[in-house]
Amino acid sequence: MAPTQVLTPNPPARSGSDLDRSPHRVQAGRLDPSMVWASLPAALAKLSPRTLCKNPVMFIVEIGAVFTTVEAIANPSVFAWLIVMWLWLTVLFANLAEAVAEGRGKAQADALRRTKTDTVARRLVDSALFTGPDELVPAPQLRRGDLVVCQAGDLIPADGDVVDGVASVDESAITGESAPVIRESGGDRSSVTGGTQVLSDRIVVKITQRPGESFIDRMIALVEGASRQKTPNEIALNILLASLTIIFILATVTLQPLAIFSTDVQPAIPASAALNHDGITGIVLVSLLVCLIPTTIGALLSAIGIAGMDRLVQRNVLAMSGRAVEAAGDVDTLLLDKTGTITLGNRQATEFLPVGDVPPRELADAAQLSSLADETPEGRSVVALAMSGYGLLKRAVGDVEHASFVAFSAQTRMSGVDLAEVEGTPGRIVRKGAATAIAKWVRDNEGHVPQHLAELVDGISASGGTPLVVAERVGAGGARVLGVIHLKDIVKQGMSERFDELRRMGIRTVMITGDNPMTARAIAQEAGVDDFLAEAKPEDKMALIKREQEGGKLVAMTGDGTNDAPALAQADVGVAMNTGTSAAKEAGNMVDLDSDPTKLIEIVEIGKQLLITRGSLTTFSIANDVAKYFAIIPALFAALYPGLDTLNIMRLHSPQSAILSAVIFNAIIIVALIPLALRGVRYKPGSASQMLRRNLYVYGLGGIISPFVGIKAIDLLIQYLPGIR
Repeated sequence: MAPTQVLTPNPPARSGSDLDRSPHRVQAGRLDPSMVWASLPAALAKLSPRTLCKNPVMFIVEIGAVFTTVEAIANPSVFAWLIVMWLWLTVLFANLAEAVAEGRGKAQADALRRTKTDTVARRLVDSALFTGPDELVPAPQLRRGDLVVCQAGDLIPADGDVVDGVASVDESAITGESAPVIRESGGDRSSVTGGTQVLSDRIVVKITQRPGESFIDRMIALVEGASRQKTPNEIALNILLASLTIIFILATVTLQPLAIFSTDVQPAIPASAALNHDGITGIVLVSLLVCLIPTTIGALLSAIGIAGMDRLVQRNVLAMSGRAVEAAGDVDTLLLDKTGTITLGNRQATEFLPVGDVPPRELADAAQLSSLADETPEGRSVVALAMSGYGLLKRAVGDVEHASFVAFSAQTRMSGVDLAEVEGTPGRIVRKGAATAIAKWVRDNEGHVPQHLAELVDGISASGGTPLVVAERVGAGGARVLGVIHLKDIVKQGMSERFDELRRMGIRTVMITGDNPMTARAIAQEAGVDDFLAEAKPEDKMALIKREQEGGKLVAMTGDGTNDAPALAQADVGVAMNTGTSAAKEAGNMVDLDSDPTKLIEIVEIGKQLLITRGSLTTFSIANDVAKYFAIIPALFAALYPGLDTLNIMRLHSPQSAILSAVIFNAIIIVALIPLALRGVRYKPGSASQMLRRNLYVYGLGGIISPFVGIKAIDLLIQYLPGIR
């Protein structure tokens, strides 16, 4: 049957206060002061021209700092040496922002390195025999395709997939979570990571890693930022910053000829007013250039990108590239599996519906009795509902005497219990299962199927639930139907609110499920997704992603199985579960160490937060530079052109104090913005026009006002310094 795609109506929106209280929102981090001091050596090391040349704006500042240092040595003065000091501090503060961002990742990388231990592996001699003889070999000598045996207490020697057995594994070294996880063969929870420990049982692992390319090695490289590539947006922004820098270099260079020309045509004007006093012309021009080029965003751009990946690492998500984080911020369509993502993953019994005049408690007793040996989550939920909803006592298999429990089978599609006749009490047979199977069993056992049963079954199916019919036969009498158990996929709490929030972001959500269209429609409506794909096969997922991308949209999805690998590779943001297969983890560009599919929503929020932070600080930086331009130039040229004095609204003390104040402010503002760059600007869902207005009002207006306030305050403090005219 072809996959079915149906549009569901939008659910009512939730209030903003409810969203703010959501535990899944991206929360701001904090800047640890101790990390600042620890990052100072790295910041000093980044003063190397070979390193700094990758950042064209700060490289120009460093060249200017070197030039002013030479000028200050040749023509020493208090003003000159203060300028030199603050120019070098500007470069150092920019390096510090990047070093602090990298420092978080390096601290986590060091912790990961401590988990790497050279182990001895028990490699099977005959790969065709899971129980055959083994040989001891050092872990580094293992090759792809080798089979190794791991028992309780063993460290798993390398990354691989479980091909035989099931075991409890401690992955706290990787995920930070102390609770053990189950790894088993033949499913989507087969992947194991080298360095984790087997806690119980025995498994056979097929090695999938290449020598020197373990998952931990990849994690270390990623969190250190060693493999972080600049994203297209970063490259474009770097080009813009370099272009602005060139423009301001040309503008600054023309100031000296203008000053010379002005003194030639106006001999009465003193040379000091024309930027040519006591041999400090070069220092003044460099200071102007540094204040006017976009140093703020140039200093923080790299830190913003590193911090974005770090925020994912803090949530146990590894992004294989900065491009993936950035793409997450531009996602248009979000594909989510139903089971385990939107729903709890296991159907639960929600009500017992008796047939005819059967007492509800009698139905509950029979349903509980037939489910005692059923260790599935559905079976346990039936037992729990009978106890909590109908006051039945807790029972176990051992509490029922003379009973023979019948396990569920795909052939019979039933399970239940046979109670033998004891001391005159007639025997009793109870069965629970699919409606058609139970109806046939009742007829085969001389019973009658009431017409009302079909209405109950159809009603549950129409609501997206699963009906289980309960019937019994007592003694030699005919079988009879007692009623129906309503099993329901339970939508996770808060999912509707989160989909509301994604909708306000402009993201379309699509639920993917193998269920029939009727069940899929009911779950989609309850969860509040925009669309769903029912009876979906792997090729259907691929086709859906391609259709979305052909329409110019960016697509994100989660997956954990080998059959998800093609779709994960095709998606712009493919988040593979750490519990999944190696094929899935290699296909995706992110790995969720917690294996929580709903985290994809947080990943999108973090991506948007990264883009908004970059845009906000870029707006602030450009506005900041414009404000500094109007703050400094009038103070410098008022003596040449008295009409400019009306623009000197701050009434700065002198040209020297104006320049020095601007240079100091230019350096300090970088330090002040480091915490914001690291934790990110808080993202609030809204339209593009709303975000633009917010940027202009908060960061544009703030970028214009802050230099006037800051430069004036610094001017008041330094005007009394000796040597400052």
